[in-house]
Amino acid sequence: MDSAHFNVVHPEPMQVGECPLWHAAERNIYWVDIGGMAVHRVHPLTGEHRQWSMPSEPSALAMHTHGGLVVATRAGVVHLDTASGAITPIAPAPYDTATTRFNDGRVDPAGRFWIGTIFEPRDRQSAEMYCLEKGTLSLKWSGGMMNSNGLGFAPDGHSMYHADTAAHRINRYDFAAESGTASHPQVFQQFASDKTAADYGGRPDGAAVDSEGAYWCAMFEGARLLRFAPTGELLREIALPLRCPTMLAFGGEDLRTLYITSASHGRSAQERERYPLSGCVLSLNVDVAGREEPPYLA
Repeated sequence: MDSAHFNVVHPEPMQVGECPLWHAAERNIYWVDIGGMAVHRVHPLTGEHRQWSMPSEPSALAMHTHGGLVVATRAGVVHLDTASGAITPIAPAPYDTATTRFNDGRVDPAGRFWIGTIFEPRDRQSAEMYCLEKGTLSLKWSGGMMNSNGLGFAPDGHSMYHADTAAHRINRYDFAAESGTASHPQVFQQFASDKTAADYGGRPDGAAVDSEGAYWCAMFEGARLLRFAPTGELLREIALPLRCPTMLAFGGEDLRTLYITSASHGRSAQERERYPLSGCVLSLNVDVAGREEPPYLA
């Protein structure tokens, strides 16, 4: 396992930091704190920080073609005007908000915003996958998972990755960008699920795909990042100074800075003492560049 030098991007611990998003035009890194019900932004060179309170838990972000951000929240999808702070509804939640909320999301090569859900009772596989296209949410598939995560698209646009964190599994789909169709799921990685085992390595959470088509995955409770070739071969493993990374994003001038969000909420005092950076946003430099995320096309 590789060790690396990490920088602390923002020292204030998030409850559940998620969905880092690099905005190249602004040279800012955005992310959300789900439990803290806020969207955050930092300019890495100056350290300037700003945050926006949200009316319900935010979980996923995308850039909007008309400026500002698209934010997936428990109550639905909204537009956040980062200049004025105005929040405008785009689409209401298509599920029962008492048991379900939006979770991980990513924009596909054609500008659609894919957003999966988490079924919070976790007593059955009732999570769903939705897609926001031109202001309309459509259901892409339902069931077969509890916690939708790890969305990513291959550079050629022909493959989509998706993880079910609760199942410790990552699938790869054939993807048609023209129609927005994901089909023929195949198991890309299956991780051991026995949390009591000495070699338990965590479960797959958020992800990103780099310019070489490699899939990077944050291993929640595993204190590590994994980089996989499109063939599934493990290319790199990086040890982290926190146990619960949640997601990662490429940024910086050359897209060789990897930003990592993490969680502190619900973690034991012993764990927080061992990992004092839990909940913080970290960064490290990597050799292979990422790719700029496409904006949502309104």
